[in-house]
Amino acid sequence: MASYNPGWLVLVGILVTLSLPYSHAFWGNENKIHTAVFLSPKFVLGPGSVENRFYFNVDFPKGHIALKSFDAEVIDEAGNPVPLHETYLHHWVVVRYYVRKGVEISKLDDLKKVNRSDYISGGNSGICQNGILSQFFGLGSETRKTSTHIPDPYGIEVGNPAEVPSGFEEQWMLNVHAIDTRGAEDKLGCTECRCDLYNVTVDEYGRPLRPYYKGGLLCCYDRTQCKVKHGFEAVRRTLYLRYTVKWINMDRFVLPVKIYIFDITDSWKRTPSSTEINAEHKCKIEYDIESCDATGLGNDGCIDTKRISLDMPFGGYLIYGVAHQHSGGTGSALYREDGQLMCSSLPSYGKGEEPGNEAGETLILEFNYSRIRHHTGVMGLFYILVADDLPKPMHTLRTVVQTQDSIMVVTVLWAAVALIGVVAVIALAVHYQFKREGEDGYEAIGM
Repeated sequence: MASYNPGWLVLVGILVTLSLPYSHAFWGNENKIHTAVFLSPKFVLGPGSVENRFYFNVDFPKGHIALKSFDAEVIDEAGNPVPLHETYLHHWVVVRYYVRKGVEISKLDDLKKVNRSDYISGGNSGICQNGILSQFFGLGSETRKTSTHIPDPYGIEVGNPAEVPSGFEEQWMLNVHAIDTRGAEDKLGCTECRCDLYNVTVDEYGRPLRPYYKGGLLCCYDRTQCKVKHGFEAVRRTLYLRYTVKWINMDRFVLPVKIYIFDITDSWKRTPSSTEINAEHKCKIEYDIESCDATGLGNDGCIDTKRISLDMPFGGYLIYGVAHQHSGGTGSALYREDGQLMCSSLPSYGKGEEPGNEAGETLILEFNYSRIRHHTGVMGLFYILVADDLPKPMHTLRTVVQTQDSIMVVTVLWAAVALIGVVAVIALAVHYQFKREGEDGYEAIGM
């Protein structure tokens, strides 16, 4: 499933394309984009088996840099992408942390033995923390069709020596949750981690599951086995998560963005006597969806809609947004308290089998799922990037347009010189209309 945003950044209007390269027109000096491709440690899966491991101190670009994108996919030993109908990528996440120099952590068991004073979380700016949704990047089955590119002049700043605690170093953890569905008796049931298909009654720590818990992360932990068809056989195979990182060197022209992740299951409530933001957000990450009755088809279209209101302790400008949903998801959106749509994320489903087929303001988060059948362990996460500032007018007016597969960055030269090249004017129509706030067109969060 691929999520994309037909209009979340929006300067819907006129694009003027010049022959002058963007990097020279805006930056003054070219800031080269660097690219590196890495592999996770190998993991071996057979029909119905599960990989859900945490790899610490994984390969990652070094130095004081601004991340521009992070993309990942599951591949085999020959480097071939593995289709989702064979190995379902439930999710992958990348988390930053700081560890005291000389302390080695390579797996979760190591972390459990480490003195807590030697380990510091380096999570994002979101409201779900304490090890929950603290990642910098993370997607799932939609990963091959979702652009993670951050438009210029923005980037995610990492490796800043001033932010690394004295005596510590910055490192990165990678979590990969993959399910081999070859020969599965019920492929969707396996990907939704239905407990009966995994024959699981306790969690990975041996604690009994709640009687009403029918499926989810507690039933498809590392080394569990989903039910396969009787007599089905297939070879176990070695797989990797291949991840591609793009970045530029951090300089004064880069505007840092902050990462926030919202969860539709967040149970935070505003109290009548509250005068400030309550930090106790309880994000459950997953939830179930009951199927609709046949008589309900004509009433609500058999769609499950969940909405929550969250008071946000920040202001700024919305630069990027995308949602993470499971199979059955029909879309999600982020609204202002007055009902204005700020950002939407719509899923697309492949048809083949080949790989890839405002400080103090209240925001409204909405997720929709089909209720034609029962679903377990679905997620409703919304990932956004927020900038504190907009670019100062230099010699250009930037226009940024998001498409499903790429982001096109074009520039308008304000200097009183003759335009060189062909000027093309394109009028764009989109499904959603946004109120333009500010000259640049970015959506403001805050008053």
